[in-house]
Amino acid sequence: MTRPEENSSERRLSQNYWAIVYRQFKRNKFAIAGLIVLMFLFAVAIFAPFLAGEKPIYLVKEDKTYIIPNVIKYKDLVSVQFDRWRPGENETAIYAWIPYAPERSDLRNRLNPPDENHLLGTDDRGRDILSRLIWGTQISMSVGFIAVGISILIGIVMGAAAGFYGGKVDMLILRIIEIMLCFPSLILILALIAYLGRSIWIIMFVIGVIGSPSVARLVRGEYLKLRDSDFATAARATGLTDTRIMFRHILPNAMAPILVNATFGIAGAILIETSLSFLGLGVRPPTASWGEILSQSKAYVDFAWWLVLFPGAAIFITVTAFNLVGEGFRDAMDPKLRQ
Repeated sequence: MTRPEENSSERRLSQNYWAIVYRQFKRNKFAIAGLIVLMFLFAVAIFAPFLAGEKPIYLVKEDKTYIIPNVIKYKDLVSVQFDRWRPGENETAIYAWIPYAPERSDLRNRLNPPDENHLLGTDDRGRDILSRLIWGTQISMSVGFIAVGISILIGIVMGAAAGFYGGKVDMLILRIIEIMLCFPSLILILALIAYLGRSIWIIMFVIGVIGSPSVARLVRGEYLKLRDSDFATAARATGLTDTRIMFRHILPNAMAPILVNATFGIAGAILIETSLSFLGLGVRPPTASWGEILSQSKAYVDFAWWLVLFPGAAIFITVTAFNLVGEGFRDAMDPKLRQ
């Protein structure tokens, strides 16, 4: 068995390493700026129901008080059409900052430029652009994180097995990786989505699976370097199982490049989802998506500039923020760049 003092020493070394990474990361002003932007976007995604929606966030109706009816479904409010309902005497309603649901159409106000009622204008169905951008943040963040989580999970299992065992196992997994990498990612994703369907969960799963070979190749390289290290040899000598050595001892020491790759991968997943929605193969309408808003600009690019500018800016800022954070992590974890 591994001695307690050895485990304690490993934990101290790990803590010291991440403390150094944290200090280095803080020195990178661009990375910090990107992190602040991402924290803002996370907040927007989490609190989207309280920022944009036609249902009140607090309601007193017929002597009954309803807390966050925009999130909690109350049976006696199912038949209420809040886009038309107005509070009467002794009734109170507090609405979100943007009182428009992202899927609510208003053909009387279609393709309106930004004004005091619709701060970022409306689309070809009269839907509020700002509301759809806010709710689209949920889609982009969900796709980015869940898809990359799937790719990391699959990539770690494949890469760890290939790098740790070598030989025929390594050759078999490498052939699978090379076959998957032979096909252009977007073409393969389009083919799979056309066959499996356009559900948001299917899109996230497909993007995750297609992204796993690059993660597996990275993990394999780390395991090839670490499988014969002193701590791995000591773990074998104590009689630990291969699974425990692979995932309890080697994996924590291989996580740094995986985390850097994940940060860039999230940006890539967001771009892929946006591209799919732009091509009409993303999430199904009327679900709000940045790419779907941008796709409408193809028919109205001559005068509806807000359909290009605002979703395009959201995509650019988000992807840039993830790339800045990824570069910050990469520089902080690279001993050659430490001062």
